[in-house]
Amino acid sequence: MAAPSSVSAVFQEYLQHLGLQDFPCGLGNWNKSRCNARRSSRAQPAGLKEAVPPGEDTPEVLLELLRDQHSPWALPPDCSPQAQRLREVIVLGPELLHGSSVSQLVKSLRILDKGVEEVDEGLLQFQQLEELILSANHISRVTSAHLPRTLKVLELCHNDVDDLQDLCAQPPPELQHLGLGYNQLCGPSQEKHLTVAFWPNLVSLDLSFNSLTDLLGLVSQLSTLQNLRVLLLQGNPLSLIPAYRGFLVDSLPKLSILDDIYIWPEERQQFHRLAEQPELITSEARLVVTIGEMKGLPYPEDFQQLEPDCEGPVTAYRYCVTYQFAEGEELKDRGSPEGTEIHQSPTVATLDVDSSAQDTGETKSHQEPAATEEPEAHSAKVFATPAQPWADTIDCSYRKQHIAKDLVGLKSYLKAGTIVSVMEEKVVSWPVDPDENSATKEGQELKKNSAKDKQKKKKKKKSCEYRSDPPIWSTLATTRVTLETLLANENLVATVCDFGILIPEKPPEPPVVDEKEAKKGKDKSKKPKGDQKNAASKGKGKNKDTAELEEDQEPQPVPLTVQFQMQLLRWPSAASTKRQESVAMSEGRTP
Repeated sequence: MAAPSSVSAVFQEYLQHLGLQDFPCGLGNWNKSRCNARRSSRAQPAGLKEAVPPGEDTPEVLLELLRDQHSPWALPPDCSPQAQRLREVIVLGPELLHGSSVSQLVKSLRILDKGVEEVDEGLLQFQQLEELILSANHISRVTSAHLPRTLKVLELCHNDVDDLQDLCAQPPPELQHLGLGYNQLCGPSQEKHLTVAFWPNLVSLDLSFNSLTDLLGLVSQLSTLQNLRVLLLQGNPLSLIPAYRGFLVDSLPKLSILDDIYIWPEERQQFHRLAEQPELITSEARLVVTIGEMKGLPYPEDFQQLEPDCEGPVTAYRYCVTYQFAEGEELKDRGSPEGTEIHQSPTVATLDVDSSAQDTGETKSHQEPAATEEPEAHSAKVFATPAQPWADTIDCSYRKQHIAKDLVGLKSYLKAGTIVSVMEEKVVSWPVDPDENSATKEGQELKKNSAKDKQKKKKKKKSCEYRSDPPIWSTLATTRVTLETLLANENLVATVCDFGILIPEKPPEPPVVDEKEAKKGKDKSKKPKGDQKNAASKGKGKNKDTAELEEDQEPQPVPLTVQFQMQLLRWPSAASTKRQESVAMSEGRTP
């Protein structure tokens, strides 16, 4: 008996769903005499038309019940045309329901998202099967001995296939399309199964969105497939290499379509003879992050500038933008400013500065759950733009090139996206008397100073010095930027991060005064009635004239936005590939 999660079991459930055993299909009182007549057809005179007994329907009437959209026996609109044709065949030949005759009629079988885990040997009953679609299931292994030899199309997209050894033991010899996209293929051990020895007639191959990393090894195997015309490799870590497309175009001259993009003769000319220089192909990716203008920061209520005669504490604010990038990468600055060291308070996210990142703006992220929207599936570091004081528009002018050597980790990072945050640095500075410390040390000697020394001290006090507390970092806003399109054919993600309107915190209210003290204050502040009337009349007149103006002048809040973009670098020609790798060699990095 077939397992419940096998292809055969699901097909049997599918036949029951089609109602092949019920009216108007199958065998019953509606076609009993016709079926009996077919069994004894040899005894009937030639050319004699069968008479339909009362209570039975002709095949034409039964077919009309299946085809009429308003009929209660019609299939739902989302059913495949193959299902409709199968029902019509059963109406014309209900005796085909016996044995495995139905399986022999099927040429195309589509089982999508039905929880299939096994391709069992029951599939061999489909002796005419040419197309088998098993996408979006849970298949991890495919035994080629269970596949019909007539198969021309095998689609296993969105499954759990992580090894091709069983599939390549006795593959269907006439297979023209093999779909293995969105699976778990990884490592060089899988590439040896993609040769002409296993797939002599393969025309189309889909390996997209797996975890293949060895571009040179894969191309050496694919070059044996002389009939290959369509190839999909996007979404693999190897597709992030700058010379990925050019090397494939030049290495596979018979290929017509790569990653759903047609290969024109001009493109082949651009990458001519690149395949003869495999030493230029490095297993690394290069991405450039650019952060532009930041707008919509709320004005801090207690913001103050450092003044020489200030007696109380002074609060200063600075702002920067942070983003995450995958670990396992080299840093390469080209004209970008140095980053900002960030130490957040325990109430928000804690970003401990790594000693190796102080010159590049690199920080290690140890964030609390409140600082991120969802748990990260990849290891990432945090980078920051230089902190700047408040302004209506802050031009970050930030650009940094990242060279990622861990391509698998980079793929996970791009799939999850990056976290972009706006950070606020608050620094409180306190006035310090430069003579306080010396007074404690000198003791009684200060009392013996002359009048001239006292005058000098008074002059020094006018130029007040400040002692700053450690900066307090807090996260004003956070958002996730989707980067998954960089795994496909896109080279640039450019967006304006919209954090919404931020409402600044109100400064603390003054302490409440007792009623007695309030009364005393009122008595002292009493004025003659005449003076009060004059002041009130002046105030009233002023309010009437300026009330509307003040309302018009009040600025409307705007959302906090940050310009962010990430570009995946790809070399446009063979010459550019050679030039870029020469630059890398001159900088002391081996390819």
